[in-house]
Order: sequence, then structure tokens, then C-alpha cells
Amino acid sequence: MDKMVNKSLVLSMMVAGVWTGAGFAADWPQWRGLNRDGVWTEAGLVERFEGAQLPVKWRVPLGSGYGGPTVAAGRVFVMDRVVQPARQERIQCFEAETGKPLWSYAYDCVYERIQYEAGPRASVTIHEGRAYSLGTMGHLHCLDAQSGQVLWSHDCRKEYAARVPIWGIAGAPLVEGNLLLAPVGGKDNACLMAFDPATGQEKWRALKEGVSYSAPIIIAQAGRRVLVYITDQRIVGLDPQTGQLHWEHPFVPKEMEITIATPVFDGKHLVVTSFYDGMVVLTVNPDKLAVEQLWQRRGESEVKTDALHCCISTPILQGEHIYGVDSHGELRCLALQTGDRIWEDLRAVPKARWSNIHLVRNADKVWMFNERGELLLARLAPDGFHEISRTKLLDPTTAQLSQRGGVCWSHPAFANRCIYARNDKELVCADLSARP
Repeated sequence: MDKMVNKSLVLSMMVAGVWTGAGFAADWPQWRGLNRDGVWTEAGLVERFEGAQLPVKWRVPLGSGYGGPTVAAGRVFVMDRVVQPARQERIQCFEAETGKPLWSYAYDCVYERIQYEAGPRASVTIHEGRAYSLGTMGHLHCLDAQSGQVLWSHDCRKEYAARVPIWGIAGAPLVEGNLLLAPVGGKDNACLMAFDPATGQEKWRALKEGVSYSAPIIIAQAGRRVLVYITDQRIVGLDPQTGQLHWEHPFVPKEMEITIATPVFDGKHLVVTSFYDGMVVLTVNPDKLAVEQLWQRRGESEVKTDALHCCISTPILQGEHIYGVDSHGELRCLALQTGDRIWEDLRAVPKARWSNIHLVRNADKVWMFNERGELLLARLAPDGFHEISRTKLLDPTTAQLSQRGGVCWSHPAFANRCIYARNDKELVCADLSARP
């Protein structure tokens, strides 16, 4: 890893937490954690749950929404939606230790031609005292994280003719250096846009096609930092400071576009997966700005799948294997080099269309929050799924999906040795620290 990337990571860790003998306490300030990679770094956690129901430290009422919470500087941030007395999206802030409401900002937002109207999709991104939110219909806000005061905003449909996909804009904004990067889906080469984080001034725009439901990430390649994003037509690598295209790889949907999972990178391989279109693994050239397809596999249908047809869940990479949740909730292990299935297990979540588990790595274990509101602690290995312990955290709710008694589809946050999770009625915090 080059010096610039290394320095950036170290500074992020210093800002987010304090080193201790047992690891360091880190915030969860954006989608999928500190480095947007689904890794939780804290130590001193429980080895096994004590009962069938995980005790809740605090709970607060919440409206509906698909976006998961984020945690920074002792505060929890989350978006939701209400329809009475007006149809509004809200950005809410709570004290992380107690759940005490600190501030709430609401704006009028009528959903037009949106299926599944349960609320905002994207998590709030926190950086240097500012909170950045991107709503279902393309409302981009920057708020003071301390007070909730709006510092700047853009209505991306009005200003950039954003083309909102059928399930809404879903990719969480990303701060990179001195820029805020956001998937807008606008016309005139405004699929991705960069803004000044402090003022909201446009800095660049790139790509002519539409957005997917996936979130952008930053990877290290050939001594550079590269912005990786999945549009509705291709996988691209861009210069995050200018929007210049470095490389591209086609990923054209054969049916409708349902790419929700975030790209996953292990330093060499880039993994992309979609509900209808299966999985592609790219080898990222370490010496020049280029990629090469290692393999791509797609099954006959969403039921007769090959490799992984992930829906909401993002897979994880461990060594020479990929672990993820297929189209109907099948937990699978694949060989990284070929995509061959090593095993499949149906115990982690009941099998159903779009059945989901969010996977977060911590040391040699994986924390799994499934759509039934259960939290599992497990080890995933080439020889199988090893469940260590399971407990109930939340009840499924029906706003996100009315089938099977409802679901818990929002990604939780892990910080302060706690889990912060939400359904469509409440936000809860539960302690996961090891008992003395």
C-alpha cells in the first residue's frame, strides 16, 4: 500500500478511536463502517449470548426506512420517513449512550413512481463534524452534526435532472480527501458528482448512464486512490479528485437492474454481485490502472443460480474464499479463484425470496444480523458454517416488506462495543461487551 493511502488510513483510525491494549474503540461513521468494508475492529466482546433475547440498552421510536444507522463522536444518526401530518424524510440524531434525542431535521418529500415506499435507503455519512444524507428522491443535505443546522443542500432532481430508479436513490455519500462524492444519476454526465464538503459547490461530474443501488468505495491501486462504482451498465474505476475514467468493465443487466451489494476488495480482487446477474470477479492490476476479468457466473434464473446472486447482502472475502447470501437466503462459500461452490447452508435465515443477512467481520468471527431480527455469532470457513450463538434483537416489521410477517433489512452499526439496529418502528442499542 502506498504512503498516501497508508497515511490516510492511519489518520482515519486516530480520529475514530483510541488505541488500547485490547484493540481500539472505533466509530461506525459511514455505510459499512470506518473504511466502508464491513469490518468491526473492537475487542473485548461477548463470546456467546446469554439468552434467547438480547437485552436492549435503550430504544427510541422511529419511522420507516431501509437505511442503517451510523455512529460518530458519541452520537447515532439515522434517516426515516413519516407520512403524517405531511410526507417527509427526516435525519435524526441521538445520544449513543442513552438514546436521548438530540436533534431532528425534516423536509417535505413526496415519493413519485417509487416501489417499496418504506423510506430513505442510504446511511448518513459523518465526517469532520458534518452529516451528509442522500434521500430516496435525490435530496442531498449537509448538516452540522452537533446542532442539526443545514449548511447546504441540493435537490438533485431539480438541479441535475436526476433519474431516480424504481427503488429510489440508495448509495451513501462518500468523503474522499477534500471532496464529497455522491451517486446522483443526473443528465449531462452527472451519474457521479463531486462537491465541496463545506459549501456544496460542484467540483466535477462524470458518467452518462444511470445509478445502481450500490454504494461507491475507494481502493488502493498502482500507488493511487481509485473510486470504484457500479452504474446501471458497468463497473468503473475513476480518479476521485477529477472524475477521470481509469478503467471500466461491462456489467449490463439481462433483466432489470438490481445491483444493491457494495463492491468488495481484498487488495487484489474486486467482487461485484447482483440479484439477477450473478457475480463477476475482477483482478485489479497492482502496477497500472487496469482490471481483468477472473471469472463471471450467472445462473439460469433467480432460483437456479450460480456462484452468488446477492440481493441486499454484501458478501465478504476471507483468504481464498467468498462467503455470501444468495437470492433466496442460501448462505454459501465459493472458491475465490473459480466461483465453484464449496458449500451451502440454510440454517442462518429461513429460505425466502430476497431473504437477507448482513455480514460483519471481527477478528476470526462474523457477526450476522438476519432479516428475522436475530443476531448470530459464527465462524465461516471452507469446512462449513459454524454457528457459535444466536439471540433475538428486533421484531420484523412490515413496512419494508409485507410478506412473511415483515423483515429487518436495514444494516446495523457496530460501535462502542454495542450494536445499533433499527426496524420500521424503533431504533435500539444493545451492549455486546464481554462481562467481567
